[in-house]
Amino acid sequence: MHFALDQAQTEFGRTVDRMLGGADTPRAVRAWARGQHAPGRAVWDRLAGAGVTSLAVPEAYGGVGPLPVELGVAYVAAGRHAVPGPLAETAAAAVLLAALAGDGAARAGRAAADWLPRIAGGRALVTLAVAEAGPYALDADAADAVLAVEGEELRLAPGHGPVQPSFDPARRLARPLPGGEPLARGPAVAAAAAHAADWAAFATAALALGTGLTLVERTAAYAGQRTQFGRPIGSFQAVKHRLADALIGLEFARPLLYGAAVALASKPAADARKEVAAAKVAAGEAAYTAARTALQLHGALGYTDEYDLSLWIRKARALRSAWGSPSICRARVLAP
Repeated sequence: MHFALDQAQTEFGRTVDRMLGGADTPRAVRAWARGQHAPGRAVWDRLAGAGVTSLAVPEAYGGVGPLPVELGVAYVAAGRHAVPGPLAETAAAAVLLAALAGDGAARAGRAAADWLPRIAGGRALVTLAVAEAGPYALDADAADAVLAVEGEELRLAPGHGPVQPSFDPARRLARPLPGGEPLARGPAVAAAAAHAADWAAFATAALALGTGLTLVERTAAYAGQRTQFGRPIGSFQAVKHRLADALIGLEFARPLLYGAAVALASKPAADARKEVAAAKVAAGEAAYTAARTALQLHGALGYTDEYDLSLWIRKARALRSAWGSPSICRARVLAP
């Protein structure tokens, strides 16, 4: 099956990419890593202005979604520019709240009516921790709300614990505090949380794909400028092969990503999960390969924190494991 974006979707991706190109995201990422969120929130305001924050929110709550294909397009652009913050988690939280409100959970319905219009308008960042995916919530210190799912209970956490160090300093991890307001209980919570986790994995795959594309593009440009033995290193066959292998991996992941988006939009949650897992492992591994290639071909520059490329290298490694490690995703693909 051939998964190709239509003209409107392609132009939407280009618009988001151009808009983020003028946002000075490296400065926002470095500030975010220090716990200074204002520059990053300004980037989120740009995303909201382009309609990105409304893509996972149903129309009944002021959004335009759920539109997983368009969200994938936008998040690839966000990955290309290393946008900081809980992008995948905010989208997943929107899917979770909308699903539980639709199932008739009264408190979840009130929470959806409160938070979903704010998410759609870009006025709220919401992070999500699902116990099966790990104990930490991403960027809880910057989020306006921290949702936590444990078994068959969803609660609005009263805060978060200390921020833990991460391989990617801009991905700030913290445990939600116990207690808080319970929003829903029962089997519907576990089912909705699993579906929301699939959306988070899909969004993370899109971010990883965009991250890998930037790594390859910047490394190819650098290989054309750096000389060795009187020639650009990009003219050496071994360098060409490394870059080609990295790019092929990313291009192979692209149709899996959009195939997963179509599955999320049209298939039952259990059927879509395998396609999401396939996209996640392909995009995560391809981005990680691109990061290793970029690190090696840049030489000593690749290890330098002050060099902007390090922001993408670190992010690729972190996204590879977020919302489903390669081994977990492969197990989901192979499960009967």
